[in-house]
Amino acid sequence: MNDTSPDRADENFTEQDVTEPDLTEQDRTERQLRAALETLAGGVSAAASPDAYRTARGDWLRRERRRRLVLAVLITVVFTLAVLIGLWVLNHAPTDPGVIFSGTRNAVVPGAVSGVSP
Repeated sequence: MNDTSPDRADENFTEQDVTEPDLTEQDRTERQLRAALETLAGGVSAAASPDAYRTARGDWLRRERRRRLVLAVLITVVFTLAVLIGLWVLNHAPTDPGVIFSGTRNAVVPGAVSGVSP
């Protein structure tokens, strides 16, 4: 059976399709969609089997589901790694107060009037 994935549909384009500056984005999108649908229709033969369209459509939907599942797993892995790395960095932060917060209780505030608390 012909491969009807969008990746294969891109092979029908010539270099002229990509480099034509006078094509708008909508024209380019319409051409790509037309090529993808022609590729899908080209994989369906009525003489071969009465349910050829259903089979081709099922293959297409299976590939689309697989792509979405892979993308969801990839997003989950990246998010989980980011959270774990963030927690690891926070866990390894020094416990001492550091230079910024040391001695703030005895600090003199410039311009403060003696005997008046802020």
